[in-house]
Amino acid sequence: MRFFDLPLIAKIRRNHGLEHATIHILSEKHKRLSVVGRSDWNGFTLYGTINTVDVQNAVEEALHRMRRGESHLAVHPRCGTVLATTGFATGLAAFLAIGIDSRTHDRFRWATLPAAVLAATGAAIVSQPLGLYLQERFTTSGYPANLEIKRIILQPNAKIVIHRVETVQ
Repeated sequence: MRFFDLPLIAKIRRNHGLEHATIHILSEKHKRLSVVGRSDWNGFTLYGTINTVDVQNAVEEALHRMRRGESHLAVHPRCGTVLATTGFATGLAAFLAIGIDSRTHDRFRWATLPAAVLAATGAAIVSQPLGLYLQERFTTSGYPANLEIKRIILQPNAKIVIHRVETVQ
């Protein structure tokens, strides 16, 4: 059995996919949506000013559309997977560019700065499609299987609106 097919990991991946699909649908209806999500094995949490009825409708529509085959909804360009991929790739590219240039032994190697910036920029460009691929393949699932919505809870907080979407699988 592959690691990403282990029951606990599969649950997290399905919830992560449903979270993304929900955000896609909310974004279709609210063009200036600003929301952050976090998934786990019991569901996902949305942080941002959204009406509970809109969240309920979006979650139900997301699950319905994913069941009809719209697995692409599980991948989102602003996911933390893309951010982490970009951070890792750009940091590594800059590190390698500085380390490979052996012409100078200055403590800060200022002469390598242009190469480091160029390498990091190239890595950032490549990272977007790579991060999307990693999401699709490893961190989300566009196939909800037996995933069901248990309940949606508006969690009171003075600073930000929080919705907890609990699922059962």
